[in-house]
This record gives sequence, structure tokens and C-alpha cells, in this order.
Amino acid sequence: MRPAVVFIVLTVMIDAMGIGLIIPVMPDLIAEVQGKNLSRAALWGGVLATTFAVMQFLFSPLVGSLSDRFGRRPVLLMSLTVMALDYVVMAVAGSIWLLLLGRVVGGVSAATGATASAYMADISAPEDRSAHFGLIGAGFGAGFVLGPVVGGFLAEFGTRAPFWAAAALATGNVAFGWFVLKETVRRETRRPLSLRRANPFGAVRHLGDLPGIRRLLLVYFLYHLAFAVYPSVWSFFGKAQFDWSPAMIGGSLALFGLAMALVQGVLIRPVLKCFGERGTVLVGYAFSVGTYLLIATVTSSMTILILTPLAALAGVIPVALQGIMSQAVAQNAQGELQGVLTSASALAMVVGPLLMTGTFAAFTAPQGAIYFPGAPFLLSMLLTLAALSVFLRWRVPSSGGTEDGRLPPCEP
Repeated sequence: MRPAVVFIVLTVMIDAMGIGLIIPVMPDLIAEVQGKNLSRAALWGGVLATTFAVMQFLFSPLVGSLSDRFGRRPVLLMSLTVMALDYVVMAVAGSIWLLLLGRVVGGVSAATGATASAYMADISAPEDRSAHFGLIGAGFGAGFVLGPVVGGFLAEFGTRAPFWAAAALATGNVAFGWFVLKETVRRETRRPLSLRRANPFGAVRHLGDLPGIRRLLLVYFLYHLAFAVYPSVWSFFGKAQFDWSPAMIGGSLALFGLAMALVQGVLIRPVLKCFGERGTVLVGYAFSVGTYLLIATVTSSMTILILTPLAALAGVIPVALQGIMSQAVAQNAQGELQGVLTSASALAMVVGPLLMTGTFAAFTAPQGAIYFPGAPFLLSMLLTLAALSVFLRWRVPSSGGTEDGRLPPCEP
């Protein structure tokens, strides 16, 4: 694997590690600075996650368009530097408002994902993009393997230790990228920066004019809205339903991340070959609906751990969708597309954390009529069914699939 590809995968992995490192300590950290109970801490957790996502939503198309204009290398290195500084701010924050400020800055720097995906598109043949996007997904999953485990371990040394670790990882990756990252945007293909298209609404309007893209963007958004239940609620759900410790929460997230890395880094290629991109999306949704329903209703801690890797099989959905849309846009608009996709997932994280943590708080509050910690996962199942309904009405042919949605036979 080329060093630049290693850097891109590491960048996404460190992004995920930064998230995974801090998830196990978030309930205790918010309670520490607020002095509130678990239900109230969950609501503040939703506010912090939503703030992060709002900034990512607003700035991702701009960052993607900047990389189309000025190149991937300077945008990636600058974003990673700001990310490292943000973790330092989070490490020293003594109030909820400083944590909130850190999430504002972090959301802007997290727009790195759009440029990383655009870089991968630059160096991939059109027919290989879905599989190569799977490497990015695998990096994210690997980060979730290491992040929660390390975060749960570091939590034993205090609620701030994971933030210092995340800052060190981001700084090390900046140094690595400085030496190995080569520019892929040639001078003659650089596109002038258009502020009209460098905002999420203008970019979505422009890309939505392409055949079939608007509906696929909605499917992509609904997938991420349902998926928001994991980073938003999992730590609170584990504590409320099973009385899990931070280390146990970290271990369960690591199990999920390992499964996600295997699905998007290894399994995605044979699945795409067997079912095509459209069929891959359908297979992913079949697993997604079933696992959300089961996680919402089972009460056994061991059963949840068995279901966790099965839930990761839904990770084929965004990879296949990303590949379909990447093939539909021009080469010099890959940064814009990836910015829009990052904004779509970020918009889901604007709405998702408040929706999921609000649902969790309503069904776990001491004065509540019904105690049902699994309610957010049932909501995610309904959102997944809505996404599947929209996708089934998409009729643009894709490689390996059929126009009416029937799955082709697997090739040996």
C-alpha cells in the first residue's frame, strides 16, 4: 500500500480514535463539570455532539471545495493541526461552555473526512472507488476498535487523559503526512472557488440536478440519522440497561469497530462482486433493520455483545452509496461531492444526537411513565425502514445490479 494511502487511512482512523477515546468518559466528564444525574448528562451529551455536527455540516462543502481549488495536501494538514489543538482545549476544559467551544472548533476541523475521501477518489479508477472507499471505512472501524479500548483504559487515570492521547495521535499524523502526502490535484484541473457552491445548501442543489443523486443523498442522510444512535446513546444505554463500566463500554465499542473494519475493509469487495452496488445496499438494510429491533428489545448483556458485530454488517450501505454517486460526478468535482456527503452525515449528527438522547432521556427519566432504554434503537429501525423505502424507488442502473432492483447471481 502506498504511503499516501496509509496516511489517508490513518487520518480517518485517528478521527475515529479521537471519537472512540472520549465516548467511554463522556457520561462521567459531563457529570463532573455539571454535577447532574445520568439523564441530564445524556442531554448535554446530545448538545455537544449536535454542536460538533452543525459545524461539520456547515463547513464540509467549503473544505471540500477548497481542496478542489488549492489541493488536498494543504487542506488535510491544516485541518489535522487544528484538530490536535482542539483536543488540547478539551483536555483542559473546566466548564461545559469550554467543552462546547471545543466542539465548535472540532466540528470545523473534522471536515477532513471530505478531503480524505476526495483524495482516495483522485487515485482510484471509477470502477474501484467503492472498494477503495471501503478502506476509508475500514480505517474508521479500526479507529473504533482502538479508541474505545484505549479510552476505557485511560479513563482509569482520569477523565482528561483520553483527550491528551487524541492530541498526541493527531500531531503525529500531521508529521507523517508532511513527508509522505503528495498533491493529486493538478494545476490545470483546479476549479475556481465558488462560494455559492461551497455551502451545504448550494452544493446539494447543484449535485441534486444530476440524475438520481437527490434521492440517494436522502438515503445516505437517513442511514446516518439512524446510525447516530451508536455514538449518541450507546454509552448511556450500556450504563442504564446493563450497568456497564467505562471499560466495558469501550470494549463493546471496540467489538463493533473491529467488525466494521472487517466489513468495510475485507468483506465489501466480495459483497460488491456478488450483489453489485444496488444489491449491496439492500443486503445491508436487511441486517440493519433486524439488528436495531433486536438491540432495542433484548435484555441480556451477552446477547447484545453477540449482536454488536452483526450490526456492523450494515456498514456496506454507505460505501456502496458513495461509490454509486462518485461515478456520477466529474473528476474535478470529487471534493465537492465528498463535502456534500460529509455534510449529509453531519446534518444527521445535528439532528440525531438530540433526537436519540432526547428519546433516551424520555424513556429513562425517574418520573417517566415507561422505562425503556432501548427506545432509541427502535426509532433507528423505523428510520432505516424509511430509507429502504426511498431507495427501492431509485431506478438508475448501477454496476452489477439491475434496474428493477433484483439481485444478480454471484460470480465465482
